[in-house]
Amino acid sequence: QVQLVESGGGSVQAGGSLRPSCVASEYTYRGNCMAWFRQVPGKEREGGARIYVHSSRSTNSANSVKGRFTVTQDNDKNTMYLQMFSLKPADTGMYYCTAGYTCARWDEAEEYIYWGQGTQVTVSS
Repeated sequence: QVQLVESGGGSVQAGGSLRPSCVASEYTYRGNCMAWFRQVPGKEREGGARIYVHSSRSTNSANSVKGRFTVTQDNDKNTMYLQMFSLKPADTGMYYCTAGYTCARWDEAEEYIYWGQGTQVTVSS
């Protein structure tokens, strides 16, 4: 079973940068899509960015983070990263790494099977 472990969150001021990472315990799972979701208390998880883990490595991201967040993958380390630039207080939340079989509806949490425990990102003004 795939296990996902996030790290690299933290507290920064607005305009700062962070690079959370997600290590997968098993790369050879049959899924195709990995993504980062954000959740704040009282609200549902919302998709931030995703990557297709095989050959094309295509990516997509939410309009709210386009141009500021980039998702990348290092297969040798079984690791996915979320490079976050120009952070805003609205980016604050718990960031979850997730994996599933399809990127077709990548921003819908129910499409994913495996979830990490989350890493907190706090951006102060």
